[in-house]
Amino acid sequence: MFGLPRPEMGDDWYKFAVASIEMGELRATGGVRVLADGGLDLFEHAGTIIMPGWRGVEHSVPEPLVQALQKAHAKGARILSICSGVFVLAAAGLLSGRRATTHWRYADLLTERYPDIEFAPNVLYVDEGNILTSAGSAAGIDLCLHLIRRDFGTEAANKVARRLVVAPHRDGGQAQFVEQAVPIAHEGVRLSPLLETMRNNIQKDFSIASLSKAAGMSTRTFLRRFEAATGTTPAKWLLSERLGKARDLLENSTLSIETIALHTGFGTAATLRHHFRQQLATTPTAYRDMFGKVSELEGA
Repeated sequence: MFGLPRPEMGDDWYKFAVASIEMGELRATGGVRVLADGGLDLFEHAGTIIMPGWRGVEHSVPEPLVQALQKAHAKGARILSICSGVFVLAAAGLLSGRRATTHWRYADLLTERYPDIEFAPNVLYVDEGNILTSAGSAAGIDLCLHLIRRDFGTEAANKVARRLVVAPHRDGGQAQFVEQAVPIAHEGVRLSPLLETMRNNIQKDFSIASLSKAAGMSTRTFLRRFEAATGTTPAKWLLSERLGKARDLLENSTLSIETIALHTGFGTAATLRHHFRQQLATTPTAYRDMFGKVSELEGA
């Protein structure tokens, strides 16, 4: 994104260097070997610093790196992170009180370690002005294109994207890539049969009164125990199950969007689209185009 010579962009294009806290050859994941251009002294002249990842979220961040990032930030440098690189920024205290994101696999760990960060789960990247964070590696490309667009305009970002053969801008967020919409619930023994009934009849409407009666509890007790067992409310749990079923049908069936909406309890395609946009930041059609295994669709 920044290291290739791009004479077509003019003389003001980025000047790029690799900095390291350890001198000598570095070995990255996959056997890639890197020779840095210099040490942390390069930070003193950098207008933008990118943390492309970290050696492992279980590894502490060396104090010299923390201090160098804090000093650069105080001088006005922009600092970006890609994927696990967010843990370096967090360790340096640069994300305290700010919105930030990372790969969905690290979300729980990041919020547990740094509760003062306002974690944004369903985005590809977050721009906080001079602090920018992104989700997985591919989302790092989205963030870098965003920075180029910010610095040089849309035309320049489009040229770089075209050369990389990637979309200049991707719609949606990382929630559409998560293996499960929500963590697996730790279901109480007494509620398990009821949850299974709801799951097997997902196209039906369930009132709180009918669910409480089926569970043999008062409404107040049922709601309290349901949240204790699943971590959420009946309505949110049912919505998550319906979205999960809809995603499965979009990936593995030829059913139309309207038919999937009926089978999963959304009723209409418009309602299904609304919840897809709200929860997954995409549309059912776009989701199917990305993840579907079947090319021919039934009906529209």
